Amino acid sequence: MTKLIYEFSEGNMSMRDLLGGKGANLAEMTNLGLPVPHGFTLTTVACHDYQQTQTLSQALLTELDQALARLSQITGKQFNGTEHPLLVSVRSGAAISMPGMMDTILNIGLNDQTVMALANLTHNERFAYDSYRRLLAMFGNVVYGIEEDTFDRVLTEVKQAHGYQSDLELTAADLKQIVTDFKAIYQQAGKGEFPQSPKEQLLAAVNAVFESWNNHRAQVYRQQNHIPESLGTAVNVQEMVFGNAGDQSGTGVAFTRNPATGEKKVFGEYLLNAQGEDVVAGIRTPQSIEILHDDMPVIYDQLMGIAEKLETHYKDMQDLEFTIENGELFLLQARDGKRTPYAAVKIAVDLVGGGLITKEQAVQRVSPESVSAMLHPEFDANAIAQQTPLTTGLPASPGAATGQAYFTAEDAKKAADSGVKVILIRQDTSPEDIDGMIVSQAIVTSRGGMTSHAAVVARGMGATGVVGAHEINVDYAAKVARVGEQKIHEGDWVSVDGTSGELYLGKIETTPAGVKGELSVLLDWAKAIAQMGVYTNADTPQDFQKALDFGADGIGLTRTEHMFFKPERLIQMRRLILATDAAGRAEPLEQLLKMQQEDFYQLYKLAGDKEVTIRLLDPPLHEFLPHDEEEIQAVSQQIHLAPEKLRERTNSLKELNPMLGHRGDRLAVTFPDIYQMQVKAIMSAVIRLHGEGLEVHPHIMIPLTDSKSEMAWVRQLVTDQIKVMTADTDLQLTYTVGTMMEMPRACVTADQVAEESDFFSFGTNDLTQLTFGYSRDDVGSFMPEYIKQGILPADPFQTIDTEGVGALMAIAINKGRQTKPDLPIGVCGEVGGDPASINFFNQIGITYVSCSPYRVPVARLAAAQATLNQKS
Repeated sequence: MTKLIYEFSEGNMSMRDLLGGKGANLAEMTNLGLPVPHGFTLTTVACHDYQQTQTLSQALLTELDQALARLSQITGKQFNGTEHPLLVSVRSGAAISMPGMMDTILNIGLNDQTVMALANLTHNERFAYDSYRRLLAMFGNVVYGIEEDTFDRVLTEVKQAHGYQSDLELTAADLKQIVTDFKAIYQQAGKGEFPQSPKEQLLAAVNAVFESWNNHRAQVYRQQNHIPESLGTAVNVQEMVFGNAGDQSGTGVAFTRNPATGEKKVFGEYLLNAQGEDVVAGIRTPQSIEILHDDMPVIYDQLMGIAEKLETHYKDMQDLEFTIENGELFLLQARDGKRTPYAAVKIAVDLVGGGLITKEQAVQRVSPESVSAMLHPEFDANAIAQQTPLTTGLPASPGAATGQAYFTAEDAKKAADSGVKVILIRQDTSPEDIDGMIVSQAIVTSRGGMTSHAAVVARGMGATGVVGAHEINVDYAAKVARVGEQKIHEGDWVSVDGTSGELYLGKIETTPAGVKGELSVLLDWAKAIAQMGVYTNADTPQDFQKALDFGADGIGLTRTEHMFFKPERLIQMRRLILATDAAGRAEPLEQLLKMQQEDFYQLYKLAGDKEVTIRLLDPPLHEFLPHDEEEIQAVSQQIHLAPEKLRERTNSLKELNPMLGHRGDRLAVTFPDIYQMQVKAIMSAVIRLHGEGLEVHPHIMIPLTDSKSEMAWVRQLVTDQIKVMTADTDLQLTYTVGTMMEMPRACVTADQVAEESDFFSFGTNDLTQLTFGYSRDDVGSFMPEYIKQGILPADPFQTIDTEGVGALMAIAINKGRQTKPDLPIGVCGEVGGDPASINFFNQIGITYVSCSPYRVPVARLAAAQATLNQKS
């Protein structure tokens, strides 16, 4: 029979899939001899069983009785005990950390009898009833779905009636009345009596935690972080220790390094006379961990020693939850800490320097997607110097963000869905706010510390974050935030500096970030590891320079059509298209030739010895033509053609489905002089640079090839023009002419196409479009629903469809290399910068990927991880 419950002493860190991350680490720490309160873990197998039947199995109930009996024996405490009552916490714990997304209940086992026993045992009536009111509120919310605000209002009313500023001022008598009022809430909500049986409380709590795996916020978090739905959660039942037992008690969170910057120094916060939820929820702003050195020096030194031991043991930054009960330290959790992208890179590089991990492990430690957050702009130093901060909070997650203010998660999501850049401003956040948090450029809270929910989630998502900005007072009903006399209304523009913790009114200019410091080191390691090259899609020297700054190996795709949309070029392009014969095309072609010569010259010069692949004209000609009457009238005057003649010529060129019509190499067949002009421009730039001492080997790409015969025809057109250009020179030129593989027919006949092609480069946008029969311009009307309903796992234009499009690519690669074993094969579509797609491309033998400049570092890291994944 499968074992469903493990005591902490029976497990270890390798059992993460079975015990969840929290359970596995509690077991590991127990075996290391650290001060962990006794307890046991209900496995993820038990969760899967529950999800199948919606009930706790008899086998689990039997093991649970046995585990409780052992826990009573070890602790000397009993459920419902009149002298030494056993109280436990019930916490979730998936294999992959999901902070705050699932449910927790503390103080299970308290009732009208045991609360008095606890008061007598501790000689502290206030503490006992404080713990009881916490149980009533958490149990009511988690098990019965009673809104937290319902309980919070009672607390607020009592404090206001007595003029209290803090929960700590509540007396034992106040708390007894609050307990009575909380019980009445159960009745008012139609939930009956609060269960007095500790066993009944425990079973209800376990049910609720298993149920919370599928709550909305947990589902959203898993989707955002690509966590498999199939994992399930374990449940940890642990003897309670009390941080709210008095002035020699407390609770806190400590990171073994700074999670915002990666600095090697223990970073954390704690609260005296509090339970753990007070810190995480941000209800009270805690004190820095350094102050613990003055308050409790022995505890502080013990905690520092444990932090060092656990980081060395786990070989990564740890996030520790601890409780101090009457001067005794207990550990409640250790896990790999959530960190900003900046910190993740610094920590990984530092751990290599410290000899704890290898370069390969460091590369595996950093999420490729998180790297993109490090490349986003920063506030311009001159612009920021001219601004006065509206208020300052704690810098929870670095970065610079400008957007429009919203105050609820629901409003933030609606605004973001309509294209607004959102700054979410709240008093504090809870896991219920996840929908709004994940769409926000920055998160700002009035309450909470550096380890509050808002801070942890912002760091984990790579969003800018400022917390504990106490001067902010949010009026949710009025949709306004006040800082003194200043108001921020919904929709007002604000700017947030997560590095300094400052909040500004209005928009502030930004400057581009770059690859530097530890990120540069990590990317160098990644480049040495990766099998695939990483190129960029670039059409201008400015884009190419940015990609080179980010470490691009060259240009994998220059889309020459993008060079024709500047006003002075568009006029010539329109004259070219509207001409009725070759003679009419001659003059605009000559003008475009001069422009393109300089375009290619600048790109080649910037590239130096790096490869530049230039794709000849691809889009349908209608894209360059006027589309409405106003444009027709304007163009008519520009090119001196009567409006009726222009309208007639434009109509004659219109196609019912232009993306499947007269474009790509079909243009070469019908208008060969266009491709001849482009090749002439390329070769003019090459010859000029050879004269300047720079040897260039052009790579010319033919788009939209269907067949060997089509490729042969266009290739001949290109090579003939090259021969004409070099006939009167002593230039010993090597060049390649390849094709963009974006047609299904070309993929399945790739062995033939390869006979006429020096390289392949997959255009995955069109290949996906033609394989699915989806218009990539129109999928927005149905794609979100397809993903929501599970019909597709992801948008195939963003992440490669391995079963269909990927299968065609694999066929093309295999066939192409049957003809030419060393055939270079790249990917230059949107998915060239997608880490999941890159992992697949590495498996099927892609030589290189090409992506937008800002995705180059992402792709570099993903390529290295793909290589390591394939070796493991």
